[in-house]
Amino acid sequence: MDFSLTEEHIMIRDAARDFAQTELLPGVIERDNKQEFPNELVKKMGDLGFMGIMVDPKYGGSGMDAISYVLIMEELSKIDASASVIVSVNNSLVCYGLEAYASEEQKQKYLTKLATGEFVGAFCLSEPEAGSDATSQATTAEDKGDHYVINGTKNWITSGGRADVYLVIAQTDRAKGHRGINAFIVEKGTEGFHVGPKEDKLGIRGSDTHTLQFNDVKVPKENRIGEDGFGFKFAMKTLSGGRIGIAAQALGIAAGGYELALKYSKERKAFGTEICNHQAIAFKLADMYTEIEAARMLVMKAAWDKDQGNNYDMSSAMAKLYASKVAMEQTVEAVQIHGGNGFVKEYHVERLMRDAKITQIYEGTSEIQKIVISRGVIKG
Repeated sequence: MDFSLTEEHIMIRDAARDFAQTELLPGVIERDNKQEFPNELVKKMGDLGFMGIMVDPKYGGSGMDAISYVLIMEELSKIDASASVIVSVNNSLVCYGLEAYASEEQKQKYLTKLATGEFVGAFCLSEPEAGSDATSQATTAEDKGDHYVINGTKNWITSGGRADVYLVIAQTDRAKGHRGINAFIVEKGTEGFHVGPKEDKLGIRGSDTHTLQFNDVKVPKENRIGEDGFGFKFAMKTLSGGRIGIAAQALGIAAGGYELALKYSKERKAFGTEICNHQAIAFKLADMYTEIEAARMLVMKAAWDKDQGNNYDMSSAMAKLYASKVAMEQTVEAVQIHGGNGFVKEYHVERLMRDAKITQIYEGTSEIQKIVISRGVIKG
């Protein structure tokens, strides 16, 4: 058992930290206020290899492992969770899904551009009546022989307005239940495919979140991923890896809040001394540090399981469940330690608190994670 990072991992972490501090930090408050998608920063993250972290270099990726992925995600998320969720979706849900299950032709056409950041990808599973219950897909894909015709609505789609490539989950044969679901690659600009207004969100406001409409959208047969009926399994497999990314995002948000709170507590004075010297604050810091370290161990374990080829359904669910809880609780504490300043945007912690909440909701709510974990526990 080895808890130390390799020299390569440390270099990767430090590179991500430097990018976050020098590139993401300067405009992060303005992007949050304006709900501005960080187009230029996404290109820079692509140049650094952050948009295809685990993708094989033969497809334009960085060829790194899952440990590297969570290290990058944590550092980016300490500063800008809106930027990090773009990285997470592109890596975990889009690039991973294509590399693991797409045809060679699909990989050459789409993955090579997604892995370099030339394209941005979106994953389209959630619907107005099918969020946590992914089997209840109302979006349909009618088989027309050489193509499918997709009709329906997808919502809460990250990078929905900015993406170039969309992976769309749709029902082809309702009588077969989840075995009648397929996954399709839909290109931006396809006739009948419309992007709705941007959602006005509590947090991750720099991330583009939209409702998508599919009105008789023709998709060629070669754009189906895998065999007929593979879509539900495709979605579940990709979501397990996605949970590692969101767990790392939650860890980063929590750690970012803690680091700001620690720094502030060493500068702010009350009753003649820095507030970190008062037991009430010192004990808060101790609890924050402990909880964050515990979350880090779960996130790293899930990433390690993925790297080792182990089943990581339970470990990723546990990591996301716990890390998202820690993110929410510890960013609230970070605001409290800042006192009145914590309520002010320039101190950053109020944004981290707002960003934390979504980690308990997307890519499987905390309640869904408990279902996954409990089933694993009962099966033994």
